[in-house]
Amino acid sequence: MRATIEPTGLTRRIIPCLDVAAGRVVKGVQFKNLTDHGDPTEAAARYAAEGADEIVFLDITAAPERRDTDLDWVRRTAEQVFIPLSVGGGVRSVDDGRKLLLAGADKLGINTAAVAEPELLTRLAERFGSQCVVLSVDAKRREGDAAANGPGWEVVTHGGRTPTGLDALEWIGEGIERGAGEILLTSIDSDGTQAGYDLELLRRASALSPVPVIASGGAGTLEHLADALETGAAAVLAASIFHQETYSVGAVKEYLGRRYPIRIQTGASR
Repeated sequence: MRATIEPTGLTRRIIPCLDVAAGRVVKGVQFKNLTDHGDPTEAAARYAAEGADEIVFLDITAAPERRDTDLDWVRRTAEQVFIPLSVGGGVRSVDDGRKLLLAGADKLGINTAAVAEPELLTRLAERFGSQCVVLSVDAKRREGDAAANGPGWEVVTHGGRTPTGLDALEWIGEGIERGAGEILLTSIDSDGTQAGYDLELLRRASALSPVPVIASGGAGTLEHLADALETGAAAVLAASIFHQETYSVGAVKEYLGRRYPIRIQTGASR
């Protein structure tokens, strides 16, 4: 497995996200109405060349279809892209995690399987180290809680299809205790809308989490990315703005670098 290159100090990370279905990069709104955005390896290589700090791959149909992650595009990408690769979708056992790491992944994203069997987080952390275990939390706002306690968020699984009854913030705390070394937090309500991240969710999660929180779901402008970092998030993840070429990774870094410590790659902007 390749060595993971992590930013130093308080450097914030910029992470393109590639949702993969049937071997192709896809993107929708709230995981619906998916559109095709090309080959995963080609897209990852392009973003790496632009200066991405990391790539997140999510095999979004693995859990609903109850199958393992497709390893072919993971291997192809690892052979050509030399920045950290975080891969989620279909990891249901330590052996599944081992296969992904051997295929070239640096980190394992766990969502549906962790909710079904929380002890899996502990076993993965004990076997591979917490730095390899990313708890992916898809959270949906529950406005019914607003009058008494402010907004609440429920964990949903299977690509946003299945409500669990779990409080998202409580689940994040439990996941960290069980060994997760990073939290990938996606607002299902904001996902794909390009209307901005759920800042209150990010603020509350970042305040309680001793491990890095990656903001996901809703990036549409450069200011949205800056707002997410302002909540205390360690990294911002985006898909639509990169797939649609609204901004390059380099352009994002140039903008955010005026306000936050960002690793700048020379010539990354287009």
